[in-house]
Amino acid sequence: MRRIINSTYISLDGVIQDPQDWPGNGIEPDGTGAKVQTDLLFACDAVLMGGHTYPAFAPAWMARSGDPYSDRINTMTKYVVSSTLRDPEWNNTTVISGDPIAEIRRLKEQPGQDIVQYGFGQLSYALLEHGLLDELRLWVHPLFVGQATPASLLFRPSAPAQFELTDTLALNTGIVILTYRAPAGR
Repeated sequence: MRRIINSTYISLDGVIQDPQDWPGNGIEPDGTGAKVQTDLLFACDAVLMGGHTYPAFAPAWMARSGDPYSDRINTMTKYVVSSTLRDPEWNNTTVISGDPIAEIRRLKEQPGQDIVQYGFGQLSYALLEHGLLDELRLWVHPLFVGQATPASLLFRPSAPAQFELTDTLALNTGIVILTYRAPAGR
């Protein structure tokens, strides 16, 4: 069975929104983080997005090409859970407008590689509630954003879910990647 792997950037104060706007600390990345992201993308054959992630990702990635990550994400299958998106412009994008949980269960049962999901929002909480999120990679950035709305924070009221820490990787920039997996047989 395919797994769903969520990869989310988070600040020390719990903010997950708009990481592209967060200030850097002036340390030049040594490429390890980019390799981790590229390896994850190549271990998957589909991207799963919610209705808030797609509008940010599609124009950004459609405008890029010529590097392994951009070329891979632009050609692979993408699924967007949305009740309003009708005609996605991004290549190989399918809109899930019906029952997302039933459709995602079906996707997990199909043969293929794992499925990656970026960002953490309403869809991620639904996956947690229904036991469909298999791995969570939190990219903890060493900064406090200092302002947020409730929708900008990782925390939201939800069903309890237990995960096991399986890996930690400290990057030269101070970002720490924490990898958690759902216990087997949950």
